Amino acid sequence: MELHVVINGRKDLAGQLYQQLRAAIESGRLAAGTQLPPSRLLAEQLGISRKTISDTYAQLTYENFLTGVIGKGTYVNARPAQVQRKQSHTELASAEVIESWRNLPVFLRHPTLEGSLRYDFIGGATSKGQFPHDDWRRCVAHAMRQMAQSKGFYSVAEGLPALRNAIARHIAFSRGINCQDEDIVVCNGAQQALDLIARVLTRPGSLVAMEDPGYPPARLLFGTHGAEVVGVPVDAEGIQVEHIPDGTRLIYVTPSHQFPLGMAMSQARREALLARAHELGAIIIEDDYDSEFRYEGRPTDSLYNLDQRGIVAYVGTFSKTLLPELRLGYAIL
Repeated sequence: MELHVVINGRKDLAGQLYQQLRAAIESGRLAAGTQLPPSRLLAEQLGISRKTISDTYAQLTYENFLTGVIGKGTYVNARPAQVQRKQSHTELASAEVIESWRNLPVFLRHPTLEGSLRYDFIGGATSKGQFPHDDWRRCVAHAMRQMAQSKGFYSVAEGLPALRNAIARHIAFSRGINCQDEDIVVCNGAQQALDLIARVLTRPGSLVAMEDPGYPPARLLFGTHGAEVVGVPVDAEGIQVEHIPDGTRLIYVTPSHQFPLGMAMSQARREALLARAHELGAIIIEDDYDSEFRYEGRPTDSLYNLDQRGIVAYVGTFSKTLLPELRLGYAIL
């Protein structure tokens, strides 16, 4: 797994690395006890010299942000900080709907989907032959032993605390996303995450904007909730923000890899999209369905990272990196 660091240009490489690592530790994105990659490995991943990595690690160790353990590696030595996002649901276009959902005493349930073809030429499908079945069986056996020691009562609807904590650490390390366990809702795949968000934020006649071309199941899902789905054209930089109509309540995008065309949304377009959503009082759904894979270069920052107002709902899935049959996805809300 790669540490999320973005290097721009070839100037002040040590300074860029130092600032990003220090900021990640101070904000709590890199939690206390997290092991950093060895200097040789990180140097290969970033395409910079090993000495630059070693000097940066040494400086952060001297400043007590990191600590070295002989024979084991370099670990984060700071305590995570609680990040407060500024948001008031009363400022959103969906305020009335949100308030009605807050008064409901029940939670949604969504059945898992079963059945698949033996051969199917679909995009984003994993190969079972490459799945580590033996390792998975050992993990499942360990989990079963842990469950046998518990009292066997219903768990919390938002997901097992240990799983939510593991997801928070995983996306902090690999995607640079700073969130707390309580921000995460575990879902039956990304599609249930979209369904839950749409149920809470839309009602019949609500205007939902999404990329055109875009992800067909998302369009169908929003339509089943009675929403009016508007296709917004895309170009080489992503969704054309100026075509998002007034009155839009929900904006669905795939900024890391536009589905199905594959390009990444540019930094300027991301900032414009966030500004337009704030102007409309709209929530953005960022579907980061396969950001672990890319054709070249380092990963780009997520919309969630750029968001300063708490208007981005981040949706992720393990269907591409593990198996679709697991139906394991999550939303950061």
